[in-house]
Amino acid sequence: MLTTISIKITDAEWEIMRVAWANESVTSREITAILENKKQWKAATIKTLIGRLVDKGALQTIKEGNKFIYSAAVTEEESMDLYTDDVLSRVCNKQSGHVISNMIAEATLSKVDIDMLKKLLEEKENTALDEVPCECAPGQCECHLHHH
Repeated sequence: MLTTISIKITDAEWEIMRVAWANESVTSREITAILENKKQWKAATIKTLIGRLVDKGALQTIKEGNKFIYSAAVTEEESMDLYTDDVLSRVCNKQSGHVISNMIAEATLSKVDIDMLKKLLEEKENTALDEVPCECAPGQCECHLHHH
């Protein structure tokens, strides 16, 4: 697996990757069987998405006889980390807490998940700033710092 990634995965490609992450190796026929009912996608659509993921380096492929076997070239954890970074990079730093709060409010969490979050928040509290600085370009957000 790659250790650092910068692969942007679309929502549709993410569905393919979830199948690859859940299975050590998988054929396009198996991916199609899993997704065609859930997404109402045709086999050609799925093969196009697989091809894009191979081109991006997110999927590895091995030819076995007359079929190709696919496996994830990036871990689900790496991809989730990149996705989180991408979401947070789109908002003002001052809004990060709000974005994270919304994610927690919308997520289905186990008691173990909640305990992990509590511990993480306790650790973050030790190094927390009194106020998060805005690093947006003037006029890019609604912070009072940039109003003239």
